[in-house]
Amino acid sequence: MGRRKRGQAISGWLVLDKPLGITSTKAVNIVRAIFDAQKAGHAGTLDPAASGVLPIALGEATKTVPFAMDGAKSYEFTVRWGEETNTDDAEGEITSTSDQRPTEAQIKAILPSYVGLISQVPPKFSAIKLAGQRAYDMARDGEDFEIAARDVQIDGLELVSCPDTDPNPDSAVFKVYCGKGTYVRSLARDFGRELGCFGHVTALRRTFVKPFGPNEMISLEKLEELSHKSADRSDLLACLLPIDAVLDDILAVSVDREQTLAIKQGRAIIMRGRDGPINEDIVLAVHRGKPVALASVEKGMLKPKRVFNLKPNLA
Repeated sequence: MGRRKRGQAISGWLVLDKPLGITSTKAVNIVRAIFDAQKAGHAGTLDPAASGVLPIALGEATKTVPFAMDGAKSYEFTVRWGEETNTDDAEGEITSTSDQRPTEAQIKAILPSYVGLISQVPPKFSAIKLAGQRAYDMARDGEDFEIAARDVQIDGLELVSCPDTDPNPDSAVFKVYCGKGTYVRSLARDFGRELGCFGHVTALRRTFVKPFGPNEMISLEKLEELSHKSADRSDLLACLLPIDAVLDDILAVSVDREQTLAIKQGRAIIMRGRDGPINEDIVLAVHRGKPVALASVEKGMLKPKRVFNLKPNLA
């Protein structure tokens, strides 16, 4: 007999406004404890020095995390000119300095070259693995190593403001709209080098992880408040978005009662007539509006990949 899982079988997405000063893992653990959920995970790490949108998957929603990880993202960040650090943010040691400061016109002039598919070298203080080791562990140990450049997609980049009043300000605020794997710290470093003044990130806030934005965000303080508001915690549970919230771009295929039972048992089913596509890498099988499984369709056969352990409405 298997060991009973601790916590409640709660499933859904929670869009946390992660505060400064805690890791994404700690934020997930706090949310999991508030909901008393059996399982939890997040879609995209935010450093302790970063805040903003942190999508947290509870229960069966953890099976859809890769779809949020691959989604478009946006950030607002502040770059301080005149200093480059070994971490490319304010937490690191200063490695290069300059008295030069760029003008607003000079900053705007370089931005177009950072839009589109660009080559970017990740920071040495990052979670990238090299020969089985995390780059940040190697960097902390003082090892000499290089990280290969990789292609990332930048869909938009804009200068929001130069908050200092001096004609050549010490900092600038940017917005970036980007794809998976983009390092904002690398952008700040590369901006500074191209402008000849060096630079590093001093503030970073994630404002969007497709499909989640500011309107869905909730703070830890608000969650704590809601958890004590009603005996059945209905106000707290109302904060959860459905597990298929990140699957809007995936073709949905309707299945009937018998097909749902077969899929729940891990069996492939025949897509009859015009019920669905002949071939598709990934589809969402749905019964009466409720997700049943992530599946592929091969030669008209729907083959379950990840079955959701939710009670189906088999009426």
